[in-house]
Amino acid sequence: MIENGDDVKRSGGFRHFMNACKNSYAGFRDGLIQEMAIRQIFGAFLVLLPISLLLPVSKVEHLLLVVSMMQALLVEFLNSAIESVVDRISLERHPLSKHAKDFGSVATGIALLISALCWIVISGPVILRAFGK
Repeated sequence: MIENGDDVKRSGGFRHFMNACKNSYAGFRDGLIQEMAIRQIFGAFLVLLPISLLLPVSKVEHLLLVVSMMQALLVEFLNSAIESVVDRISLERHPLSKHAKDFGSVATGIALLISALCWIVISGPVILRAFGK
């Protein structure tokens, strides 16, 4: 059962933390169920994470690989949130709604590009060495 918003805002300490964890879990679960783009990026994360663990790279490089994937997932959740809010306001086509959705899409694209560049720069030389040049 959802609590009164005022009660949640007034709660502090451990109760507030537990409510935040429940909300985060619900959002994560709903995102995976309802949003194909979130499932795709999370799927790529699940595939690439163990690969990154196997790469002979420094801890900082490993961190960059993992964090860049997490960043892409984070931005896609924010993009999906923007799309949900815009659709909640109105399904009617409007230039400002299009801008909001397009800007969110651009942010996701940039985050994915950052992740791809990290993977190319860090894992590329390792893969080239492994296959002879």
